[in-house]
Amino acid sequence: MPLSEGALTSAEMTDTLKIALAQLNVTVGDIAGNVRCILAAYDKAKADGADLLVCPELCIIGYPPEDLVLKPAFQEEAMNAVAFLASRTAASGTGLIVSTCWTENSKLYNSLCLLADGQVQGVVHKHHLPNYGVFDEKRVFESGAPSGPVVFKGVRLGLMTCEDMWFSDVTETLAETGAELLISSHGSPYDVGKEDARLNHAVARVTESGLPLIFVNQVGGQDELVFDGDSFVLNADRSRPVLLPDWVETQAITQWQRGKDGWACTSQINGTQQSDLGSIYQAMMLGLRDYVEKNRFPGVVLGMSGGIDSALSAVVAADALGPERVHCVMMPSRYTSDHSLEDAKACAEACGADYDIIPIKPAVEAFGDMLAPSFEGLEPDTTEENIQSRIRGLTLMALSNKHGNMVLTTGNKSEMSVGYATLYGDMCGGYSVLKDIYKLTVFELCKWRNENVPLNAKGRSGEVIPERIITKPPSAELRDDQKDEDSLPPYEALDDILHCLVEQEMAAEEIAARGHAPETVRRIEHLLLIAEYKRRQAPPGVKISSKAFGRDRRYPITNGFRDGHGPLSFDPKDTAE
Repeated sequence: MPLSEGALTSAEMTDTLKIALAQLNVTVGDIAGNVRCILAAYDKAKADGADLLVCPELCIIGYPPEDLVLKPAFQEEAMNAVAFLASRTAASGTGLIVSTCWTENSKLYNSLCLLADGQVQGVVHKHHLPNYGVFDEKRVFESGAPSGPVVFKGVRLGLMTCEDMWFSDVTETLAETGAELLISSHGSPYDVGKEDARLNHAVARVTESGLPLIFVNQVGGQDELVFDGDSFVLNADRSRPVLLPDWVETQAITQWQRGKDGWACTSQINGTQQSDLGSIYQAMMLGLRDYVEKNRFPGVVLGMSGGIDSALSAVVAADALGPERVHCVMMPSRYTSDHSLEDAKACAEACGADYDIIPIKPAVEAFGDMLAPSFEGLEPDTTEENIQSRIRGLTLMALSNKHGNMVLTTGNKSEMSVGYATLYGDMCGGYSVLKDIYKLTVFELCKWRNENVPLNAKGRSGEVIPERIITKPPSAELRDDQKDEDSLPPYEALDDILHCLVEQEMAAEEIAARGHAPETVRRIEHLLLIAEYKRRQAPPGVKISSKAFGRDRRYPITNGFRDGHGPLSFDPKDTAE
């Protein structure tokens, strides 16, 4: 619990503080590794003369821990880690704010701990537990009551954790009980536009309380989530003197001065911020890099079709891991055009990746002979198309088993939305960087990458995605003269309809009013709903939007609801005997 000011009467008052902010990249469950990461930041903060180091949410155990945090042995190790870190603050003069799971009276909390002078000086439990989108903290944590500040060097610090900054009550309690400075520790995952949302909530808390605020967020990838850092400081006048660079693990010292109107940050730090496309690309890179590194894969292997999705996936992988850890495989069939083979080879060479050509014609013929008695008298259809895709998936998995590289899938959100993908075929693999990227954004990202070298990229500069890959009509090439738009509306229409259905949850009539044919909207809605069983079996992928498939959007597979079948989807007469 927070300590009262009276409990620290011996603490000396100070009119200056040096507070270090640490954007850390930690790993869920790796408590020992996370403690080493925190100690490295702490030692640097001490060397820089900091009075206090502030770390992100659940930095000791990693975020989000999901049900791992319910394991008693895990809880015990986390508590031991706090005690160990507290011991390292003895006689150092530098305090430490860390976040961890905390057990108290047989209850488990998400808590911030102030460590100083070799002791745990205060513990503040998170009050608002998010339970929407990707969050399900109410499943594993208890909610703590809003509490007063903790005292460090005579300064009353108002500590809050992530979602607590989204609401006014925690800040109100802190301000009413004498807090002088708000410190908010976050595990806030990235999605497009999230930076503005965070800043708006922070400004609201500063406006309501009249207090300055420190926002510290983690950076890194954890399964489907990516964290972009983007830590900042707001003064009481709502100015932002400090903004740390996004997408990099870093720390910085901020200088604070007490004046007649309270505390103010006197530092000026303006970190580099990415454009929207730049941030999306960074998210894909970081999500893939950390997934591969933290799960100890030597590299990735992917199928190169000569199309835009596999090209972008290969380039992102080369940028994230280095070209030497990316293996591209062309698997031509009788329907594969010469220009697709040329484009696939050109892209692999441009990004520096290794590549092989493994024709699938012998396997297709063997499957044809094997299944001929069972298919006798039936006309060829999508079954034969899917066999080709599944042979490619089998080939990639065989290479993965033999060499250890993870299979990188290449499907985009537009295709996954409507089921334009083959289960156990092109959906086969361990991770996807395009899972939450609509097709039109794929085109934009390819153009952007050809003109930019991303921050911390390990790939090559220049045109890494040949222009013909970007400009030619998309095709699965599973039958003669096949084009995506033979089966789907133009992507300009498809992506708009899907965004309305998925991210906005709009009614069919509203979507049609945007200029789409009602029958097209109905068809896309139907395809979206019946493809849920496929998506449930899809590999994880980087979350980019406000509503990614998976933990973000949880629809039932068996689902009889269809929007817009009259004034009521449910007719009471249907129940009449």
